[in-house]
Amino acid sequence: MKLVVFVQGCFEGCSLENEIRDMLNEKIIERLYSRRRFGIKLGLDVVRGMLAELDNPQDQYGIVHVAGTNGKGSVCAILESIFRAAGYKTGLYTSPHLVSLNERFKVGMIDVDDASLSALIDDVEQCALSVEKSEGRAPTFFECTTVMAFEHFRRAGVDIAVIETGLGGRYDATNVVLPLLSVITRISMEHTEHLGDNIVSIAHEKAGIIKRCRPVVCGAMDDDARAEIRRVADENGAGFRLVEDMVNVTVKETGLAGQKVVMESQGGWRGTFRFPLIGAHQVENLATCAAVRDTMEEIGLEIDDASFKEGVAGVSWPGRFQVLAQNPPVILDGAHNPAAAEALVDALQKSLRFSDVAMVIGMCDDKDAKNFLKPFAKIAKKVWVVPLANERSQDADKVLAICRGMGLDAESSELKAAMKDAKTWAMERGSAVCITGSLFLVGEVLEYINED
Repeated sequence: MKLVVFVQGCFEGCSLENEIRDMLNEKIIERLYSRRRFGIKLGLDVVRGMLAELDNPQDQYGIVHVAGTNGKGSVCAILESIFRAAGYKTGLYTSPHLVSLNERFKVGMIDVDDASLSALIDDVEQCALSVEKSEGRAPTFFECTTVMAFEHFRRAGVDIAVIETGLGGRYDATNVVLPLLSVITRISMEHTEHLGDNIVSIAHEKAGIIKRCRPVVCGAMDDDARAEIRRVADENGAGFRLVEDMVNVTVKETGLAGQKVVMESQGGWRGTFRFPLIGAHQVENLATCAAVRDTMEEIGLEIDDASFKEGVAGVSWPGRFQVLAQNPPVILDGAHNPAAAEALVDALQKSLRFSDVAMVIGMCDDKDAKNFLKPFAKIAKKVWVVPLANERSQDADKVLAICRGMGLDAESSELKAAMKDAKTWAMERGSAVCITGSLFLVGEVLEYINED
């Protein structure tokens, strides 16, 4: 960082200054990314140690903590939009990012700028090196980004931050907060090597974000998972709020521009809302956010009807049933597990009434490609399998073999060619294109579109 000051003094305003600054920023970010080699480490001592070095920034503002398997990112985005519309200065921490690391740290839905990001990495790196000596373990990439998020929000002076867990809940790096309330969205089988091999074990890990005497809002999910969350809530004296008992949502219209819904709450309010996110699963997420609104009012943080409606209408969440084009319709979605695949197919069929689609798919090597593809067997008439541009890519030939084994007309290709061919195929048949399988693939598509 001292070299940047020197450069500013010697080459103020020169292109050379910008080039050197960019080079230094890249090296700082590369240093953070190098921590991915430490893998996943579940536990809280390292994060707590790093936060203590920074005087615990996470205690300086209100927090809503969100866990779950599917829908938690969308719930975070909707809640942030509602809180912002209500006049709160908001922070939003989600993962993974789609195109740039900056996306993970938003204040007022604006990504952290490069200079602030570099300063955060530099400061947190010093904490990491100090804690590594005391704890005997190097902090991971996600542990560092989590500490960066908490510190960024303090520096920005946010009123309330919406924090998404990374993996599980109980030992997730984000679980060092005492939130205003916790939210748990739909749970399904995932990360069984870390969270357990049955739905109750996974629910128990997610329920680990519940804090004593702080309410928890529980979304729609399997009966056994819900029962475990209720048990943990009761054990902690935390008020258990079940969304289906609090809010009813009816869909009136659905199209490529979004949905028109009517919501009624046991709290006594009723309204018609324009909602940009598409699919029954997003309606489920919206109901969860409405229940959070009512629960927030119980603890003294009111959100008026106009702000709630404005927040719902203004939500933006790229890569989640994102409509990239209208003719032919091109849908980009980061679904990557079987439950998300079912929700995506349901949205394509029921919400938009597509009976057949051209599919472009790329997946990570730790994902269940066979069970992910099963729901698409009903509507995918042509499939292009593409590799991901990172080391976690699942072998395209393996995915191709699974597709053909299911009777799908499939071929392997590179992303740009696959997108072009899929659009041509869909245009000729009056069909649609669905690009899915990984948030990494979503990022590649968005980056390609931006460059184009």
